Amino acid sequence: MTDPILIFDLLLAAAVVALAVASLSVRDLFVAIVLFITFGLLSALAWVRLAAPDVALAEAAIGTGVTGALLLKTLHHLRYVTGTLNRPEAFSVTPAAPVPAPVLWANAAFCGLITLGLAVAFLGAPRSGPGFDALVAEALPQSGVEHPVTAVLLSFRAYDTLMEVVVLLAAVIGVWQIERGLSDAPAPVLGEVFQGFARLTLPAIVVVGTYLLWKGAEAPGGAFQGGAVLAAVGLLLLLSRLYVPQPSHRGVARWAFVLGTGVFAGVALLVAGGGRVAFEYPPEHAKTLILLIEGLVTISIAVTLAALFHGREPVALRTDGGRG
Repeated sequence: MTDPILIFDLLLAAAVVALAVASLSVRDLFVAIVLFITFGLLSALAWVRLAAPDVALAEAAIGTGVTGALLLKTLHHLRYVTGTLNRPEAFSVTPAAPVPAPVLWANAAFCGLITLGLAVAFLGAPRSGPGFDALVAEALPQSGVEHPVTAVLLSFRAYDTLMEVVVLLAAVIGVWQIERGLSDAPAPVLGEVFQGFARLTLPAIVVVGTYLLWKGAEAPGGAFQGGAVLAAVGLLLLLSRLYVPQPSHRGVARWAFVLGTGVFAGVALLVAGGGRVAFEYPPEHAKTLILLIEGLVTISIAVTLAALFHGREPVALRTDGGRG
C-alpha cells in the first residue's frame, strides 16, 4: 500500500515548482504577487516536512508575510507613478519593447548552467555522513542555551548573524536615501472594518512575537522570527493609520535601527576585551548575553522591516511645497 505521507510530499513538491513557474510567467502583476505569497506558504510547509521548523517560521514570517507586503506596497507605488492606479490597464504589464533574442538566450544559458551546477553538487554530495550534529551537541552545554539552532546563530557562527543584521541596517539606509526624491503615492483607504481588525489582532501579534523571541533559547523561534512577527504590528499600524510617522520620530527610529547592530558588536568587543575570542561568551553569562542580543536585535528587526514597508523617511513639508 502506498504511503499517504509520500503522496502528500510529492504533491507538495509539485505544487511548489508549479507555483514558482506560474509566478514568473503570469502577466498580471497582482496575481504574480499572490502566487509568490502562496509559494512562500507552501515552502514553509515543505520546511516543516524537512524537520526544519526554524526555517519554516522564518519563511512564513519574513519570506512570505513581510516580503509579500513589501511587494504589494511596491506595486501600489508603481501604479501611482505610472498613472495607472485604479485603471484597468494597471492589472497587466506590457513590455515597452521586446527583449532582444541574444539577451534571452544569454539568460537561458546562465540559468541552465546554474541548474546544472546545482544538479552536479546534489548528485555528488554524500548520501549520509556524520555532519556537525555531534560537534554542536558536544559544545551546546557551553553555549548557554538549549536550542542548537540558537546556539549556532548566536554563538558558533555569530559573525554571520551579525552581518545579516548589518544588511538590514544598510537596506533601510538605502531606502531612506533613494526615496527622498520620489513622489509619494497615497495610501489606500482601508476603512473602519480593517481598523477594527487591527485593534483586535495587535495584542495577539505582540504576544506571539514576544513568545517566539523568548522561546528561541530552548525551542524553534528567536530574534528574526519574533522580529518579523512584531514587524506585522508596525504594518497594521501603518495600514490602519493608527500610527502615522512624524518628522520628530526620526531620531528614535534611527536609534532603533542601529540598536541591534551596536549591541551585537559591542558584546563581541566586550568579550574580546576580557581576554577571550569575540563571541566566546563566559559560560556563566552566556545565556544572559545571548538573550540581551536577541532582545535588542528583535527590536531593530521589527522597526527596520516596518520602516522598509513605509519606505519614505518622515520629513516635514516646506512652505514652498518641497520637503525639508
